[in-house]
Amino acid sequence: MTDLIKVKTADLVGEQLAWAVGKAEGLDVLLAPPIYGNPWRVFVRYTGEVTIREVRYNPWDDWALGGPLIDKHHVQTSFNGSGFSRSPSGEYWCAYVCKPSGQQEFPSGGGPNALTAACRAIAQAKLGDTVQVPKELML
Repeated sequence: MTDLIKVKTADLVGEQLAWAVGKAEGLDVLLAPPIYGNPWRVFVRYTGEVTIREVRYNPWDDWALGGPLIDKHHVQTSFNGSGFSRSPSGEYWCAYVCKPSGQQEFPSGGGPNALTAACRAIAQAKLGDTVQVPKELML
């Protein structure tokens, strides 16, 4: 990884979104270079007392990773139906991180599915309107 590029949080997709959410969570994120036809991918390094392991990190796509984040950050999602939208499918989801009082924090996240919207909302709430992502993820 060489350079970081500033990107609007609302425009993050795929591995870019994984990077931002990992940073928002304070995780030790790293990039795995392209291999065997796979593009650049985001991994998280976990360091224990004896071992170090690197695990694929894709919370926008994997409910086992993204689901607990929804609980942790009290994310409220809603489906805005078809035709609303900026989504290629014509369907659009919104998500808000909620304060302990239940009040929504603005701005929100949005996307073509609930996990993407939730991840964007978390990144937005923790990192702001723009984030720095590795230029390799912009390809």
